[in-house]
Amino acid sequence: MQTWLNGALLEQADAPAIAVTDHGFTVGDGVFEAVKVVDGRPFALTRHLLRMSESARVMGLPELDLDEVRRGVAAVLAAQAPRLGRLRITYTAGPMAMGSGRDQMTPTLAVVVGELSPPPRAARAITVPWPRNERGALAGVKSTSYGENVVALAAAAKAGAHEAIFANLQGHLCEGTGSNVGYVVDGEVRTPTLASGCLAGVTRGLFVEWADVVEIDEPIERLREAEEVFLLSTTRDIQPVAWLDGRELQTPGQITRELQEVWIRRESEDVDP
Repeated sequence: MQTWLNGALLEQADAPAIAVTDHGFTVGDGVFEAVKVVDGRPFALTRHLLRMSESARVMGLPELDLDEVRRGVAAVLAAQAPRLGRLRITYTAGPMAMGSGRDQMTPTLAVVVGELSPPPRAARAITVPWPRNERGALAGVKSTSYGENVVALAAAAKAGAHEAIFANLQGHLCEGTGSNVGYVVDGEVRTPTLASGCLAGVTRGLFVEWADVVEIDEPIERLREAEEVFLLSTTRDIQPVAWLDGRELQTPGQITRELQEVWIRRESEDVDP
């Protein structure tokens, strides 16, 4: 694993600890991106950086220097370029006084790359009772405040599943802890709109551009009627769900398989679509 921190490339063993007063550590005051590396090259990096910049703006962090981020990405990939890997780019408000209030910000910017194991061919998922707040201050922001996801994933693991799926406050299907959700009803491919409060996933965005998809908000119970369900994320691409809340699903279904084929073809055509 290679680490780039605030302008310097470091071996992990020699990397200094981030300050314990860093607001990203104390209160989750930061944003991040996870970027897939394919044959040593970051996939869809521009889209990830644009989303990260917008997340930072919404959180009130100093403007993100995208050129500096790209220098960090280039540095870690020059030192370690995995055939299949994951970049983690983290940007926080930096060290400051204890508590939620901010004072002068000196941001922390870190880029880390490591190997990535291929995801399981299919996933098991559960729906969880805790709703996403589509009207919250951080709705749609990829912040480092992931405690809610940790709790939901622990519940999923206890049930023998890989992912937990949330409704929003209206009871509409929203998203997974680290994925967007797609499904097929009466042969129609659907996914929630961004108004549901779900993250504007990079994979989701490309999926909507590359396939015939209906963006619609409807009750999470609609998943019970779905012929096929799948997860969308940077590390999963399009991953079929084989088991949802105790219900076995065809894996992959015909439509999901066709979508996977489109994804593989389009991904190979352009590393930064």
